[in-house]
Amino acid sequence: MADRNFNLTEAKQWLRTARTLTEALPYLRRYDGQTFVIKYGGHAMGDQRLSDNFANDIVLLKHAGVNPIIVHGGGPQIGRMLERLNIRSEFVDGLRVTDAETVNIVEMVLSGSINKQVVQSIYKAGGKAIGLSGKDGGLIRAKKLTRSRRDPDSNIERILDLGFVGEPEFVDPDIIEDLLDSGLIPVIAPIGVGAKGETYNINADTVAGAVAAASEAIRMFLLTDVSGVLDKQGELVPELSVSAARALMEDGTIAGGMIPKAETCIRAIEGGVEAAVILDGRVPHSMLLEIFTESGTGTLIRAD
Repeated sequence: MADRNFNLTEAKQWLRTARTLTEALPYLRRYDGQTFVIKYGGHAMGDQRLSDNFANDIVLLKHAGVNPIIVHGGGPQIGRMLERLNIRSEFVDGLRVTDAETVNIVEMVLSGSINKQVVQSIYKAGGKAIGLSGKDGGLIRAKKLTRSRRDPDSNIERILDLGFVGEPEFVDPDIIEDLLDSGLIPVIAPIGVGAKGETYNINADTVAGAVAAASEAIRMFLLTDVSGVLDKQGELVPELSVSAARALMEDGTIAGGMIPKAETCIRAIEGGVEAAVILDGRVPHSMLLEIFTESGTGTLIRAD
């Protein structure tokens, strides 16, 4: 009797797996040959188990006919390196002020250790990835990012100097297309090059949006440390139109660090991406659940 109970339990597990595969079939057909851009960051990068899961998921997508492009962050790793070198780091509106000394460290960490770790993880999972930064081949041409702040007392607007913090001006789609045509998975560090050859540190979410638009991706995924956009009751909002997302930003429902993520999604959609998804990278295989099941796991933002 004990053996029979075990077999029944095992059969139920296989049945659930079969149903999941059946549910995934129409999505496999739809996304065959399409390009996805995935921004990889947050705690998922610092957890070995989640990192291995992510690499396996990327390789599975590749074998399923999807062309994945990864843009990775690395804020915590940069912070630890700067602390180790006794270099002070300051943030303004969530952006790291990056002087000439700091930008060299940022590039070393992003384009060096982190980029190669992601590439190696994908290789271990059976995939072929190539690491590059926006400086390689002039992939990402950037310009200095400007920010201003209004003094509440004098009402005078002051320009903030963030140093070598940039924003994308142009992403070369031919470089990405050549890599994808070669069967490779691009892993991009968010570093750009200016008109005079200067190095710029760029927000990884922003780079992901620019790369998604340039590569004509059908989907962009922002892996974060939250489940997605939450309403005023703290419940997950599964889907939003661009206009609805803007309304939630205006009434304060979307606030803090979720604002730049929502803005990145909107810009990507306005650049031609069909939809963008904000989801929790700490949940194992959350991206696969979002892509290949009816319910999904995060917040999907699409055009009106």
